[in-house]
Amino acid sequence: MAVNIDPKNTPPGYEGQGFFATTLDKAVGLGRANSLWPLPFATSCCGIEFMATMGSNYDLARFGSERISFSPRQADLLIVAGTISKKLAPILRQVYEQMAEPKWVISMGACASSGGIFDTYSVLQGIDRVIPVDVYVPGCPPRPEQLIDALMQVQEMARNERRDYRQSERYLKRLEQYGIE
Repeated sequence: MAVNIDPKNTPPGYEGQGFFATTLDKAVGLGRANSLWPLPFATSCCGIEFMATMGSNYDLARFGSERISFSPRQADLLIVAGTISKKLAPILRQVYEQMAEPKWVISMGACASSGGIFDTYSVLQGIDRVIPVDVYVPGCPPRPEQLIDALMQVQEMARNERRDYRQSERYLKRLEQYGIE
C-alpha cells in the first residue's frame, strides 16, 4: 500500500519513491525551527500578553513552541517581556549565558526594547545593552499576533542558520561586543 505524504515546508532536496535527500544543515535547521523552547522573562504587562499568546485563541503551540521552559539550560528562545531595571540586568545576562547554543532572543514591548516611558536612572534603556537581541517586537503592550510574527522570524533564522555559524568569527565578534565569552 503506497502512502502519499505531502510534508509542508520541506527543505530543498532530491526526492523519489520512498526517500528524500537534502543537506544536513537544512535538515537540522528544519528541526530547530519547529521545536523552539521559549523561556519567558516577563516582568510587567507584556507578560500578560505573552500568556494570551500561549492561550487557546492564539495557541503558540501550533508553531512547535508549546513546551515553555522555566530553566535556561533547557531553553533556546529567551522572550524578554517587560521593564528591566538596572538591578535586574545582571540576572537577565546570567540567564542568557546559562542557555545552551544555539539561542535566540526576542525583546517584547517598548520597555524591553528601549526602556519605554520609564526614562529614569533605575530602568535599563533597552536589553540590547546587556545581551544581543535577534527580534524586536514594538508596542505597549504588543498584541499576541506581533509575538507570533516575531516567533516566525526566529523560526526563519533557525531554519536558515548554518550549523557552524555559532563558531564563526562573525558570531564570536558579536558576543565579544557584549563581553560574553
